[in-house]
Amino acid sequence: MITFDDVVKVYPGGGTAVDHVSLELPTGRTTVLVGPSGCGKTTSLRMINRLISPTSGRVLIDGQDVAQQDEALLRRGIGYVIQHAGLFPHRTVLDNVATVPVLVGKTRREARAAALGLLERVGLDPALAKRYPAQLSGGQQQRVGVARALAADPPIMLMDEPFSAVDPVVREGLHREFLRLQQDLGKTIAMVTHDIDEAIKLGDVVAIFRQGGTLAQVGTPQELLADPADGFVAEFVGRDRGLRSLSFDTAADLPVKPVPDDLELDGAGRPVGWRKTNETVPTGGTFTKTDSLRLVTDLAILSPVGIAVRVGEDGAADGVVRHRDLVDHLEARRSS
Repeated sequence: MITFDDVVKVYPGGGTAVDHVSLELPTGRTTVLVGPSGCGKTTSLRMINRLISPTSGRVLIDGQDVAQQDEALLRRGIGYVIQHAGLFPHRTVLDNVATVPVLVGKTRREARAAALGLLERVGLDPALAKRYPAQLSGGQQQRVGVARALAADPPIMLMDEPFSAVDPVVREGLHREFLRLQQDLGKTIAMVTHDIDEAIKLGDVVAIFRQGGTLAQVGTPQELLADPADGFVAEFVGRDRGLRSLSFDTAADLPVKPVPDDLELDGAGRPVGWRKTNETVPTGGTFTKTDSLRLVTDLAILSPVGIAVRVGEDGAADGVVRHRDLVDHLEARRSS
């Protein structure tokens, strides 16, 4: 567990970056620090690995004050991922990932063998191992940065806006990869972002900072969306927080109607589109029982006929949800 115990950071000239922050980041979970620019979230993150020292208060890892620990040893046990990956431009991808294992005593051969496995784990083709960072896309560079942070198998990872420098499509893929990795590895992760959607999607716990370096609210994404502490938090999480809260409920209990005749199917029963006069209109997407109610709502709204199509594991259509039936279901949930 990482603990901030009444931490204050005042810079020369009187600027207060962090103002009496007390916070616990649970072991094996992802805690996201989010807030407007200049609110102290990155300063707080960098106190964990002693890149910045607090003016007063303590930062502890498993009860031990980081200020009392050797900086080099401390940092070798903490992975660190930043914007633009921060790779060494003169080293190959493989040697970038192998850097820390070599520093902690592995042979170059051992470190490179482990690095190859990590590249595959973060979704990169091992054929990229001999390339240099400049020969990679932004998304590929970011994956290498994550692999390098994981190379020494640290129990803690710090991530400072790791996905902000890539386009939305690449970011979505990186989010999926991050969630998959964290499910497998269970690291204690502290992440900084300015994007509340990213925070809600990736965080087990979200800490919202306000200007002046104080904490506005700490809680699970569901708690923040359902019960914002004040007007600032309500505005920051957005007026559509009711829709966002549907991301945490699956469509497993959503009743469906039989597949109608005007939904055209291929030979395997997979949806092709809606039959309209002289044309077939794409469905706009499908959902499964494990998908979120938010996705189903989005599909129903975007559908050319106001209907979301459910498919089974084989991709065959096994039911539909009309917009009005979805509204009735959500109303019944709220009333229960």
